[in-house]
Amino acid sequence: MIDLHRLRLLCELRRRGTVAAVAEALSYSPSTVSHQLGELQREAGAVLFERVGRRLRLTAAGFVLAEHGDALLARMEEAEADVAASAGAVSGLVRVAAFQTAIGLLAPVMARLAAEHPGLRIETQVTEPDYALAMLEDRACDLAICDEFGTGTRRATPGLDFRELRLDPIRVVLPRDHPAAGPPAVRIAALADDAWAAGRPDTSHGRWIEDVCRTQGGFQPDVRHRTSDAMSLLFLVGAGQAVTLLPELARADRDPGVAVAAIDGPPVFRRILTVVREASINHPALAAIRDALRP
Repeated sequence: MIDLHRLRLLCELRRRGTVAAVAEALSYSPSTVSHQLGELQREAGAVLFERVGRRLRLTAAGFVLAEHGDALLARMEEAEADVAASAGAVSGLVRVAAFQTAIGLLAPVMARLAAEHPGLRIETQVTEPDYALAMLEDRACDLAICDEFGTGTRRATPGLDFRELRLDPIRVVLPRDHPAAGPPAVRIAALADDAWAAGRPDTSHGRWIEDVCRTQGGFQPDVRHRTSDAMSLLFLVGAGQAVTLLPELARADRDPGVAVAAIDGPPVFRRILTVVREASINHPALAAIRDALRP
Protein backbone atom coordinates (compact mmCIF):
# COMPACT_ATOMS: atom_id res chain seq x y z
CA MET A 1 0.00 0.00 0.00
CA ILE A 2 1.43 3.36 -1.04
CA ASP A 3 1.56 6.05 1.63
CA LEU A 4 -0.07 9.29 0.41
CA HIS A 5 2.32 11.46 2.39
CA ARG A 6 5.30 9.83 0.70
CA LEU A 7 3.53 10.06 -2.64
CA ARG A 8 3.28 13.81 -2.17
CA LEU A 9 7.06 13.95 -1.71
CA LEU A 10 7.46 12.24 -5.09
CA CYS A 11 5.11 14.78 -6.68
CA GLU A 12 7.12 17.59 -5.12
CA LEU A 13 10.37 16.06 -6.39
CA ARG A 14 8.97 16.07 -9.93
CA ARG A 15 7.85 19.70 -9.54
CA ARG A 16 10.95 21.09 -7.79
CA GLY A 17 13.72 18.94 -9.21
CA THR A 18 15.89 18.32 -6.14
CA VAL A 19 15.58 16.72 -2.72
CA ALA A 20 16.97 19.90 -1.17
CA ALA A 21 14.25 22.02 -2.76
CA VAL A 22 11.55 19.61 -1.55
CA ALA A 23 13.01 19.65 1.96
CA GLU A 24 13.11 23.45 2.05
CA ALA A 25 9.56 23.83 0.75
CA LEU A 26 8.08 21.36 3.24
CA SER A 27 10.34 22.20 6.21
CA TYR A 28 11.97 18.77 6.36
CA SER A 29 15.61 17.78 6.42
CA PRO A 30 16.99 16.42 3.13
CA SER A 31 17.82 13.14 4.84
CA THR A 32 14.17 12.73 5.92
CA VAL A 33 12.94 13.36 2.38
CA SER A 34 15.45 10.88 0.96
CA HIS A 35 14.47 8.23 3.51
CA GLN A 36 10.75 8.66 2.83
CA LEU A 37 11.28 8.47 -0.92
CA GLY A 38 13.22 5.26 -0.41
CA GLU A 39 10.32 3.83 1.58
CA LEU A 40 7.93 4.89 -1.20
CA GLN A 41 10.04 3.06 -3.77
CA ARG A 42 9.90 -0.06 -1.63
CA GLU A 43 6.11 0.25 -1.32
CA ALA A 44 5.69 0.75 -5.08
CA GLY A 45 7.84 -2.26 -5.93
CA ALA A 46 9.40 -0.39 -8.84
CA VAL A 47 12.45 1.80 -9.46
CA LEU A 48 11.08 5.33 -9.17
CA PHE A 49 14.31 7.32 -9.39
CA GLU A 50 17.97 6.97 -10.17
CA ARG A 51 20.97 8.85 -8.86
CA VAL A 52 22.76 11.13 -11.32
CA GLY A 53 25.73 12.62 -9.55
CA ARG A 54 24.35 13.99 -6.29
CA ARG A 55 20.79 14.35 -7.60
CA LEU A 56 17.83 12.02 -7.90
CA ARG A 57 16.19 11.80 -11.32
CA LEU A 58 12.75 10.25 -11.79
CA THR A 59 12.52 7.18 -13.96
CA ALA A 60 9.63 6.57 -16.36
CA ALA A 61 7.87 4.67 -13.57
CA GLY A 62 8.50 7.57 -11.21
CA PHE A 63 6.91 10.04 -13.61
CA VAL A 64 3.88 7.80 -14.07
CA LEU A 65 3.38 7.44 -10.33
CA ALA A 66 3.86 11.20 -9.77
CA GLU A 67 1.17 11.96 -12.36
CA HIS A 68 -1.23 9.60 -10.62
CA GLY A 69 -0.16 11.12 -7.30
CA ASP A 70 -1.14 14.63 -8.35
CA ALA A 71 -4.55 13.32 -9.39
CA LEU A 72 -4.98 11.38 -6.14
CA LEU A 73 -4.01 14.35 -3.99
CA ALA A 74 -6.49 16.55 -5.86
CA ARG A 75 -9.24 13.96 -5.38
CA MET A 76 -8.40 13.69 -1.69
CA GLU A 77 -8.64 17.45 -1.32
CA GLU A 78 -11.94 17.46 -3.20
CA ALA A 79 -13.26 14.71 -0.93
CA GLU A 80 -12.24 16.65 2.19
CA ALA A 81 -13.98 19.76 0.86
CA ASP A 82 -17.17 17.83 0.07
CA VAL A 83 -17.21 16.20 3.51
CA ALA A 84 -16.76 19.59 5.16
CA ALA A 85 -19.53 21.03 2.97
CA SER A 86 -21.91 18.22 3.94
CA ALA A 87 -21.22 18.94 7.60
CA GLY A 88 -21.83 22.65 6.97
CA ALA A 89 -19.45 23.88 9.66
CA VAL A 90 -17.11 26.80 8.93
CA SER A 91 -14.11 25.61 10.91
CA GLY A 92 -10.55 24.38 10.69
CA LEU A 93 -7.32 25.97 9.53
CA VAL A 94 -7.13 28.16 6.42
CA ARG A 95 -3.71 29.44 5.34
CA VAL A 96 -3.90 32.67 3.32
CA ALA A 97 -1.09 34.12 1.22
CA ALA A 98 -1.69 37.75 0.27
CA PHE A 99 0.20 40.75 -1.01
CA GLN A 100 0.93 43.60 1.39
CA THR A 101 -1.93 46.02 0.80
CA ALA A 102 -4.48 43.19 0.59
CA ILE A 103 -4.04 42.69 4.33
CA GLY A 104 -6.03 45.91 4.69
CA LEU A 105 -8.99 44.06 3.16
CA LEU A 106 -8.39 40.81 5.01
CA ALA A 107 -7.85 42.04 8.58
CA PRO A 108 -11.39 43.35 9.26
CA VAL A 109 -12.83 40.24 7.61
CA MET A 110 -10.79 38.05 9.94
CA ALA A 111 -12.16 39.88 12.97
CA ARG A 112 -15.75 39.41 11.81
CA LEU A 113 -15.27 35.75 10.92
CA ALA A 114 -13.64 35.03 14.28
CA ALA A 115 -16.76 36.28 16.03
CA GLU A 116 -19.12 34.36 13.74
CA HIS A 117 -17.11 31.13 13.49
CA PRO A 118 -14.96 30.54 16.59
CA GLY A 119 -13.82 27.17 15.21
CA LEU A 120 -12.15 28.84 12.22
CA ARG A 121 -8.42 29.60 12.40
CA ILE A 122 -6.90 31.87 9.74
CA GLU A 123 -3.13 32.14 9.32
CA THR A 124 -1.63 34.71 6.94
CA GLN A 125 1.62 35.17 5.08
CA VAL A 126 2.43 38.39 3.25
CA THR A 127 4.14 37.74 -0.07
CA GLU A 128 4.24 38.89 -3.68
CA PRO A 129 1.24 37.87 -5.82
CA ASP A 130 3.34 35.60 -8.05
CA TYR A 131 4.70 33.78 -5.00
CA ALA A 132 1.24 33.52 -3.44
CA LEU A 133 0.01 31.66 -6.53
CA ALA A 134 3.06 29.41 -6.47
CA MET A 135 2.35 28.62 -2.81
CA LEU A 136 -1.25 27.77 -3.71
CA GLU A 137 -0.18 25.42 -6.50
CA ASP A 138 2.33 23.79 -4.12
CA ARG A 139 -0.37 23.34 -1.43
CA ALA A 140 1.64 25.59 0.90
CA CYS A 141 -1.47 27.75 1.38
CA ASP A 142 -5.21 27.28 0.88
CA LEU A 143 -6.26 30.69 -0.45
CA ALA A 144 -4.28 33.35 -2.29
CA ILE A 145 -5.10 37.01 -2.76
CA CYS A 146 -3.30 38.32 -5.82
CA ASP A 147 -3.56 41.12 -8.33
CA GLU A 148 -3.78 41.16 -12.09
CA PHE A 149 -2.86 43.97 -14.43
CA GLY A 150 -3.58 44.18 -18.12
CA THR A 151 -4.20 41.05 -20.15
CA GLY A 152 -5.51 38.74 -17.42
CA THR A 153 -3.03 35.93 -18.05
CA ARG A 154 -3.16 34.75 -14.42
CA ARG A 155 -6.61 33.25 -14.92
CA ALA A 156 -5.24 30.88 -17.54
CA THR A 157 -3.56 28.86 -14.77
CA PRO A 158 -5.09 25.36 -14.83
CA GLY A 159 -6.43 23.83 -11.63
CA LEU A 160 -7.09 27.16 -9.93
CA ASP A 161 -10.38 29.01 -9.43
CA PHE A 162 -10.16 32.82 -9.70
CA ARG A 163 -12.78 35.23 -8.39
CA GLU A 164 -12.52 38.96 -9.03
CA LEU A 165 -12.85 40.87 -5.79
CA ARG A 166 -12.60 44.51 -6.84
CA LEU A 167 -10.90 47.01 -9.13
CA ASP A 168 -8.15 49.12 -7.56
CA PRO A 169 -7.31 52.39 -9.39
CA ILE A 170 -3.63 53.27 -9.86
CA ARG A 171 -2.46 56.71 -8.66
CA VAL A 172 0.62 58.86 -9.25
CA VAL A 173 2.59 59.55 -6.05
CA LEU A 174 4.95 62.56 -6.05
CA PRO A 175 7.02 64.60 -3.59
CA ARG A 176 4.95 67.52 -2.35
CA ASP A 177 7.29 70.06 -3.95
CA HIS A 178 7.38 68.29 -7.32
CA PRO A 179 6.62 70.64 -10.24
CA ALA A 180 3.76 68.37 -11.36
CA ALA A 181 2.17 68.22 -7.88
CA GLY A 182 -1.04 70.14 -7.31
CA PRO A 183 -3.38 69.35 -10.22
CA PRO A 184 -5.84 66.50 -9.64
CA ALA A 185 -4.37 64.54 -12.56
CA VAL A 186 -0.82 64.16 -13.90
CA ARG A 187 0.35 63.03 -17.33
CA ILE A 188 2.77 60.12 -17.13
CA ALA A 189 4.88 61.70 -19.90
CA ALA A 190 5.61 64.65 -17.57
CA LEU A 191 7.59 62.26 -15.32
CA ALA A 192 9.94 60.94 -18.01
CA ASP A 193 13.01 62.68 -16.52
CA ASP A 194 12.32 61.67 -12.91
CA ALA A 195 13.94 58.96 -10.84
CA TRP A 196 11.46 56.18 -10.09
CA ALA A 197 10.88 53.72 -7.29
CA ALA A 198 9.29 50.38 -8.19
CA GLY A 199 9.13 46.73 -7.28
CA ARG A 200 11.67 44.28 -8.64
CA PRO A 201 11.31 43.52 -12.36
CA ASP A 202 9.99 40.04 -11.52
CA THR A 203 7.15 41.43 -9.39
CA SER A 204 3.71 42.66 -10.35
CA HIS A 205 4.45 46.23 -9.16
CA GLY A 206 7.70 46.42 -11.11
CA ARG A 207 6.11 45.10 -14.29
CA TRP A 208 3.07 47.36 -14.38
CA ILE A 209 5.03 50.54 -13.60
CA GLU A 210 7.21 49.87 -16.64
CA ASP A 211 4.13 49.03 -18.72
CA VAL A 212 2.32 52.26 -17.80
CA CYS A 213 5.40 54.39 -18.47
CA ARG A 214 5.90 52.82 -21.89
CA THR A 215 2.26 52.80 -23.03
CA GLN A 216 1.12 56.15 -21.64
CA GLY A 217 4.39 58.07 -21.39
CA GLY A 218 6.43 56.64 -24.23
CA PHE A 219 9.54 56.14 -22.10
CA GLN A 220 11.42 53.54 -20.08
CA PRO A 221 11.43 54.67 -16.43
CA ASP A 222 14.75 55.37 -14.71
CA VAL A 223 14.16 53.00 -11.78
CA ARG A 224 16.78 53.77 -9.13
CA HIS A 225 15.09 52.16 -6.12
CA ARG A 226 13.57 48.67 -5.96
CA THR A 227 11.13 47.68 -3.25
CA SER A 228 7.55 46.42 -3.09
CA ASP A 229 7.07 47.65 0.46
CA ALA A 230 4.54 50.50 0.36
CA MET A 231 5.99 52.26 3.40
CA SER A 232 9.49 52.23 1.90
CA LEU A 233 8.13 53.62 -1.37
CA LEU A 234 6.41 56.46 0.48
CA PHE A 235 9.59 57.23 2.44
CA LEU A 236 11.55 57.50 -0.80
CA VAL A 237 8.96 59.71 -2.49
CA GLY A 238 8.48 61.88 0.60
CA ALA A 239 12.23 62.47 0.76
CA GLY A 240 12.20 63.70 -2.83
CA GLN A 241 14.20 60.75 -4.14
CA ALA A 242 11.67 59.30 -6.55
CA VAL A 243 8.19 59.24 -7.98
CA THR A 244 6.09 56.10 -8.19
CA LEU A 245 2.68 54.64 -8.91
CA LEU A 246 0.62 53.03 -6.18
CA PRO A 247 -2.85 51.50 -6.10
CA GLU A 248 -5.56 53.35 -4.22
CA LEU A 249 -5.67 50.53 -1.66
CA ALA A 250 -2.17 51.55 -0.48
CA ARG A 251 -3.78 54.76 0.90
CA ALA A 252 -0.86 57.00 -0.03
CA ASP A 253 -3.22 59.96 0.46
CA ARG A 254 -2.86 59.48 4.23
CA ASP A 255 0.86 60.34 4.07
CA PRO A 256 1.38 64.09 4.53
CA GLY A 257 4.80 63.93 2.89
CA VAL A 258 3.56 63.07 -0.60
CA ALA A 259 1.13 64.34 -3.20
CA VAL A 260 -1.29 61.91 -4.84
CA ALA A 261 -2.97 62.46 -8.20
CA ALA A 262 -4.94 60.53 -10.77
CA ILE A 263 -3.36 59.56 -14.10
CA ASP A 264 -4.23 62.06 -16.82
CA GLY A 265 -5.10 59.65 -19.60
CA PRO A 266 -6.79 56.29 -19.99
CA PRO A 267 -7.72 54.96 -16.55
CA VAL A 268 -5.30 52.43 -15.09
CA PHE A 269 -6.32 49.90 -12.48
CA ARG A 270 -5.47 46.46 -11.22
CA ARG A 271 -7.89 43.66 -10.48
CA ILE A 272 -7.74 42.05 -7.06
CA LEU A 273 -8.52 38.34 -7.12
CA THR A 274 -9.09 35.59 -4.60
CA VAL A 275 -7.83 32.20 -5.74
CA VAL A 276 -8.30 28.65 -4.47
CA ARG A 277 -7.53 25.26 -5.94
CA GLU A 278 -10.49 23.90 -7.90
CA ALA A 279 -10.42 20.75 -5.79
CA SER A 280 -11.16 22.74 -2.62
CA ILE A 281 -13.67 25.22 -4.06
CA ASN A 282 -16.60 23.73 -2.09
CA HIS A 283 -14.91 23.94 1.30
CA PRO A 284 -17.19 26.02 3.61
CA ALA A 285 -14.30 27.83 5.31
CA LEU A 286 -12.84 29.00 2.00
CA ALA A 287 -16.28 29.99 0.71
CA ALA A 288 -16.95 31.98 3.90
CA ILE A 289 -13.69 33.93 3.59
CA ARG A 290 -14.20 34.68 -0.10
CA ASP A 291 -17.79 35.81 0.49
CA ALA A 292 -16.77 38.00 3.43
CA LEU A 293 -14.10 39.73 1.33
CA ARG A 294 -16.67 40.89 -1.21
CA PRO A 295 -17.49 44.61 -0.93
